[in-house]
Amino acid sequence: MTSPPITAVPASAAKAPGTRGRRRFRPTFWGGLVAGGAIVFMAGLGTWQVQRLFWKQGILDHIQQQMAAAPVELPAKIDDPKIWDYRRVRLSGHFLNDHELYLGARSLKGAPGYDVVTPFVRADGGGVVLVDRGWVPTQGKDPARRPDGQLEGEVTVQGVARVPPPRGWMQPDNLVNDNFWLWYDLPAMAAKAGTEVPEPVVVEADATPNPGGFPIGGQTRVTIPNDHLQYAITWYCLAIALAVIAYLRFSRVETD
Repeated sequence: MTSPPITAVPASAAKAPGTRGRRRFRPTFWGGLVAGGAIVFMAGLGTWQVQRLFWKQGILDHIQQQMAAAPVELPAKIDDPKIWDYRRVRLSGHFLNDHELYLGARSLKGAPGYDVVTPFVRADGGGVVLVDRGWVPTQGKDPARRPDGQLEGEVTVQGVARVPPPRGWMQPDNLVNDNFWLWYDLPAMAAKAGTEVPEPVVVEADATPNPGGFPIGGQTRVTIPNDHLQYAITWYCLAIALAVIAYLRFSRVETD
Protein backbone atom coordinates (compact mmCIF):
# COMPACT_ATOMS: atom_id res chain seq x y z
CA MET A 1 0.00 0.00 0.00
CA THR A 2 1.26 3.39 -0.94
CA SER A 3 1.56 5.95 1.90
CA PRO A 4 -0.29 9.32 1.42
CA PRO A 5 1.90 12.24 0.46
CA ILE A 6 3.13 14.41 3.29
CA THR A 7 2.54 18.17 2.85
CA ALA A 8 5.00 20.48 4.56
CA VAL A 9 3.50 23.31 6.64
CA PRO A 10 5.53 26.54 6.76
CA ALA A 11 6.80 27.36 10.21
CA SER A 12 5.31 30.84 9.95
CA ALA A 13 1.86 29.33 9.56
CA ALA A 14 2.08 27.24 12.66
CA LYS A 15 0.37 28.78 15.69
CA ALA A 16 1.14 27.77 19.17
CA PRO A 17 -1.91 26.99 21.28
CA GLY A 18 -3.40 30.15 22.77
CA THR A 19 -1.74 32.51 20.31
CA ARG A 20 -4.00 35.49 19.45
CA GLY A 21 -4.18 37.50 16.25
CA ARG A 22 -4.23 41.22 15.75
CA ARG A 23 -7.06 43.42 17.05
CA ARG A 24 -8.84 45.32 14.30
CA PHE A 25 -11.29 48.19 14.75
CA ARG A 26 -14.38 47.44 12.69
CA PRO A 27 -17.36 49.50 13.87
CA THR A 28 -20.83 49.09 12.49
CA PHE A 29 -22.15 51.97 10.41
CA TRP A 30 -24.62 53.29 12.95
CA GLY A 31 -22.44 52.48 15.95
CA GLY A 32 -19.49 54.30 14.45
CA LEU A 33 -21.67 57.23 13.41
CA VAL A 34 -23.16 57.68 16.88
CA ALA A 35 -19.90 57.14 18.77
CA GLY A 36 -17.89 59.33 16.40
CA GLY A 37 -20.47 62.11 16.51
CA ALA A 38 -20.57 62.02 20.31
CA ILE A 39 -16.77 62.13 20.55
CA VAL A 40 -16.56 65.10 18.18
CA PHE A 41 -19.36 66.84 20.08
CA MET A 42 -17.67 66.38 23.47
CA ALA A 43 -14.28 67.47 22.14
CA GLY A 44 -15.95 70.52 20.61
CA LEU A 45 -17.50 71.43 23.96
CA GLY A 46 -14.09 71.10 25.58
CA THR A 47 -12.58 73.46 23.01
CA TRP A 48 -15.45 75.90 23.49
CA GLN A 49 -14.81 75.90 27.24
CA VAL A 50 -11.12 76.68 26.60
CA GLN A 51 -12.19 79.66 24.51
CA ARG A 52 -14.56 80.75 27.28
CA LEU A 53 -11.70 80.38 29.77
CA PHE A 54 -9.54 82.92 27.94
CA TRP A 55 -12.54 85.22 27.39
CA LYS A 56 -13.45 85.17 31.10
CA GLN A 57 -9.84 85.63 32.16
CA GLY A 58 -9.69 88.70 29.93
CA ILE A 59 -12.71 90.14 31.74
CA LEU A 60 -11.17 89.47 35.15
CA ASP A 61 -7.86 91.02 34.09
CA HIS A 62 -9.72 94.10 32.84
CA ILE A 63 -11.57 94.41 36.15
CA GLN A 64 -8.33 94.17 38.10
CA GLN A 65 -6.79 96.88 35.92
CA GLN A 66 -9.84 99.11 36.43
CA MET A 67 -9.74 98.69 40.20
CA ALA A 68 -5.97 99.19 40.39
CA ALA A 69 -6.05 102.49 38.47
CA ALA A 70 -6.11 105.86 40.19
CA PRO A 71 -9.63 107.27 40.78
CA VAL A 72 -11.00 109.67 38.18
CA GLU A 73 -13.86 112.14 38.25
CA LEU A 74 -17.18 110.56 37.39
CA PRO A 75 -18.51 112.52 34.39
CA ALA A 76 -21.65 114.58 34.79
CA LYS A 77 -23.31 112.61 31.99
CA ILE A 78 -22.76 108.87 31.63
CA ASP A 79 -23.52 107.81 28.07
CA ASP A 80 -22.02 104.31 28.20
CA PRO A 81 -22.28 102.83 31.71
CA LYS A 82 -20.42 99.63 30.79
CA ILE A 83 -17.08 101.37 30.33
CA TRP A 84 -17.36 102.63 33.91
CA ASP A 85 -18.07 99.25 35.48
CA TYR A 86 -15.48 98.54 38.22
CA ARG A 87 -13.78 101.89 37.55
CA ARG A 88 -12.46 103.75 40.58
CA VAL A 89 -14.10 107.16 40.71
CA ARG A 90 -14.60 110.17 42.93
CA LEU A 91 -17.40 112.71 43.11
CA SER A 92 -18.36 115.66 45.28
CA GLY A 93 -21.76 116.67 46.60
CA HIS A 94 -24.01 115.96 49.54
CA PHE A 95 -25.96 112.97 50.82
CA LEU A 96 -29.74 112.90 51.18
CA ASN A 97 -29.50 111.09 54.50
CA ASP A 98 -33.25 111.19 55.11
CA HIS A 99 -33.79 109.01 52.04
CA GLU A 100 -31.61 105.99 52.79
CA LEU A 101 -32.36 102.69 51.10
CA TYR A 102 -31.42 99.30 52.53
CA LEU A 103 -29.96 96.53 50.40
CA GLY A 104 -30.10 93.07 51.92
CA ALA A 105 -29.48 90.62 53.05
CA ARG A 106 -25.77 91.34 53.49
CA SER A 107 -23.33 89.82 55.91
CA LEU A 108 -19.86 90.77 57.11
CA LYS A 109 -17.71 88.17 58.85
CA GLY A 110 -20.84 86.12 59.44
CA ALA A 111 -22.86 88.93 61.01
CA PRO A 112 -26.19 89.75 59.29
CA GLY A 113 -27.00 93.26 58.19
CA TYR A 114 -27.65 95.61 55.30
CA ASP A 115 -25.83 97.82 52.86
CA VAL A 116 -26.87 101.46 53.24
CA VAL A 117 -27.57 103.03 49.83
CA THR A 118 -27.97 106.81 49.94
CA PRO A 119 -28.90 109.23 47.13
CA PHE A 120 -26.03 111.63 46.48
CA VAL A 121 -26.63 115.02 44.85
CA ARG A 122 -23.59 116.01 42.85
CA ALA A 123 -22.06 119.45 43.21
CA ASP A 124 -21.24 119.64 39.49
CA GLY A 125 -24.90 119.50 38.51
CA GLY A 126 -24.60 115.94 37.28
CA GLY A 127 -27.76 114.83 39.02
CA VAL A 128 -28.31 112.09 41.57
CA VAL A 129 -26.09 109.04 42.00
CA LEU A 130 -26.84 106.19 44.38
CA VAL A 131 -23.90 105.56 46.71
CA ASP A 132 -23.58 102.25 48.53
CA ARG A 133 -21.94 103.62 51.65
CA GLY A 134 -21.25 100.18 53.10
CA TRP A 135 -22.46 97.65 55.61
CA VAL A 136 -24.27 98.09 58.91
CA PRO A 137 -25.38 95.34 61.30
CA THR A 138 -29.06 94.60 61.67
CA GLN A 139 -29.30 96.65 64.86
CA GLY A 140 -27.59 99.55 63.09
CA LYS A 141 -30.20 99.92 60.37
CA ASP A 142 -31.84 102.80 62.24
CA PRO A 143 -29.80 105.96 61.45
CA ALA A 144 -30.41 107.17 65.01
CA ARG A 145 -28.05 104.42 66.19
CA ARG A 146 -25.19 105.74 64.03
CA PRO A 147 -25.61 109.55 64.05
CA ASP A 148 -21.89 110.27 63.62
CA GLY A 149 -21.89 108.45 60.29
CA GLN A 150 -24.59 110.68 58.80
CA LEU A 151 -22.28 112.99 56.88
CA GLU A 152 -23.67 116.49 56.40
CA GLY A 153 -22.67 119.20 53.95
CA GLU A 154 -20.50 118.83 50.88
CA VAL A 155 -18.21 115.82 50.90
CA THR A 156 -16.04 113.98 48.40
CA VAL A 157 -16.69 110.27 47.94
CA GLN A 158 -14.29 107.77 46.43
CA GLY A 159 -15.32 104.30 45.40
CA VAL A 160 -15.91 101.84 42.62
CA ALA A 161 -18.55 102.48 39.96
CA ARG A 162 -20.77 99.51 39.28
CA VAL A 163 -23.44 98.85 36.70
CA PRO A 164 -26.28 97.32 38.72
CA PRO A 165 -26.69 93.68 37.70
CA PRO A 166 -30.07 92.67 36.29
CA ARG A 167 -32.55 90.88 38.47
CA GLY A 168 -31.84 87.18 38.76
CA TRP A 169 -34.58 84.90 37.51
CA MET A 170 -34.94 83.32 40.97
CA GLN A 171 -34.83 86.56 42.95
CA PRO A 172 -38.07 87.51 44.71
CA ASP A 173 -39.69 90.91 44.49
CA ASN A 174 -38.25 93.83 46.38
CA LEU A 175 -40.15 94.77 49.54
CA VAL A 176 -40.68 98.36 48.44
CA ASN A 177 -43.07 99.30 51.23
CA ASP A 178 -40.53 98.09 53.80
CA ASN A 179 -37.66 99.84 52.01
CA PHE A 180 -35.89 96.49 51.71
CA TRP A 181 -34.19 95.83 48.38
CA LEU A 182 -32.80 92.54 47.13
CA TRP A 183 -31.71 93.93 43.77
CA TYR A 184 -31.33 97.35 42.21
CA ASP A 185 -34.50 98.75 40.64
CA LEU A 186 -33.41 102.32 39.94
CA PRO A 187 -36.81 103.81 38.97
CA ALA A 188 -38.55 102.22 41.97
CA MET A 189 -35.74 103.27 44.30
CA ALA A 190 -35.95 106.84 43.02
CA ALA A 191 -39.70 106.85 43.59
CA LYS A 192 -39.23 105.52 47.12
CA ALA A 193 -36.55 108.11 47.90
CA GLY A 194 -38.50 110.92 46.24
CA THR A 195 -35.65 111.84 43.88
CA GLU A 196 -35.08 111.92 40.15
CA VAL A 197 -34.07 108.64 38.52
CA PRO A 198 -30.36 108.29 39.33
CA GLU A 199 -27.48 107.80 36.93
CA PRO A 200 -27.22 104.21 35.59
CA VAL A 201 -24.25 103.40 37.83
CA VAL A 202 -23.96 102.88 41.57
CA VAL A 203 -20.84 104.00 43.41
CA GLU A 204 -19.69 101.55 46.08
CA ALA A 205 -17.77 103.64 48.61
CA ASP A 206 -14.21 102.61 49.44
CA ALA A 207 -12.96 101.53 52.85
CA THR A 208 -12.29 105.06 54.14
CA PRO A 209 -13.60 104.89 57.74
CA ASN A 210 -16.78 106.79 58.53
CA PRO A 211 -17.18 108.69 61.81
CA GLY A 212 -18.57 106.37 64.44
CA GLY A 213 -17.42 103.31 62.49
CA PHE A 214 -20.54 102.79 60.37
CA PRO A 215 -21.33 102.21 57.58
CA ILE A 216 -18.27 100.06 56.77
CA GLY A 217 -17.26 100.76 53.19
CA GLY A 218 -15.08 98.75 50.84
CA GLN A 219 -17.69 96.06 50.22
CA THR A 220 -16.99 95.68 46.49
CA ARG A 221 -16.64 92.02 45.61
CA VAL A 222 -15.65 90.52 42.27
CA THR A 223 -17.91 87.47 42.10
CA ILE A 224 -17.41 86.33 38.52
CA PRO A 225 -16.73 82.57 38.54
CA ASN A 226 -14.17 81.16 36.13
CA ASP A 227 -14.68 77.39 36.18
CA HIS A 228 -14.16 76.85 32.46
CA LEU A 229 -10.87 74.95 32.88
CA GLN A 230 -12.61 72.27 34.97
CA TYR A 231 -15.41 72.07 32.41
CA ALA A 232 -12.92 71.74 29.54
CA ILE A 233 -11.03 68.94 31.29
CA THR A 234 -14.31 67.15 32.01
CA TRP A 235 -15.45 67.26 28.38
CA TYR A 236 -12.07 66.17 27.03
CA CYS A 237 -11.93 63.27 29.51
CA LEU A 238 -15.43 62.17 28.52
CA ALA A 239 -14.43 62.26 24.85
CA ILE A 240 -11.34 60.14 25.54
CA ALA A 241 -13.30 57.69 27.68
CA LEU A 242 -15.94 57.26 24.97
CA ALA A 243 -13.22 56.73 22.35
CA VAL A 244 -11.70 53.93 24.45
CA ILE A 245 -15.10 52.32 25.03
CA ALA A 246 -15.92 52.50 21.32
CA TYR A 247 -12.58 50.92 20.42
CA LEU A 248 -13.10 48.04 22.83
CA ARG A 249 -16.70 47.58 21.72
CA PHE A 250 -16.10 47.58 17.98
CA SER A 251 -12.70 45.90 17.76
CA ARG A 252 -12.27 42.20 16.96
CA VAL A 253 -9.36 39.82 17.28
CA GLU A 254 -8.55 38.38 13.88
CA THR A 255 -6.14 35.57 13.14
CA ASP A 256 -3.99 35.64 10.04
